[in-house]
Amino acid sequence: MQTIVLARIDDRLIHGQVMTAWVQHTGANEIVIVDDAVAKDDFLKMVITGAVPPKMQATVLTVADATTYLNNGDEKKIIILAKGPAVYQQLLEAGVAIPAINLGGMGSNQDRSQLYKNISCSEEERGIFRKLIEQVEVFIQVVPNTEKVSLGKIIKGEG
Repeated sequence: MQTIVLARIDDRLIHGQVMTAWVQHTGANEIVIVDDAVAKDDFLKMVITGAVPPKMQATVLTVADATTYLNNGDEKKIIILAKGPAVYQQLLEAGVAIPAINLGGMGSNQDRSQLYKNISCSEEERGIFRKLIEQVEVFIQVVPNTEKVSLGKIIKGEG
């Protein structure tokens, strides 16, 4: 069975921190990007999977396909990447065993306000995070050698 070594929320998906620090730290041999829009865009898939080193496998899936893929398969060490918390809510509801969720980066936009340092989220995303922290550990950690901050403590401090 596959092992999820990191489940990360990062709206940039694959970039330097993921490809260097987190891959090395976790020993992952596959990155699974779960994003319905990216999975349906052949050009984006090509660009994203092209950013992965040759020895690393990269797979881009819809949420529905990811549920099946992550619950079956070979012995792999997988990093899951998603742009926001809704994907993890759907995966957990579908029975995917996610040990913890790393919140790495969610940039600001007109619908989002600051949650913690460089992380912003909308009211809807805050609500999803409140549900997630009841089911699984959710923590903020940019790279492995930085402090791990509990999202539960931040969310509970808000209200």
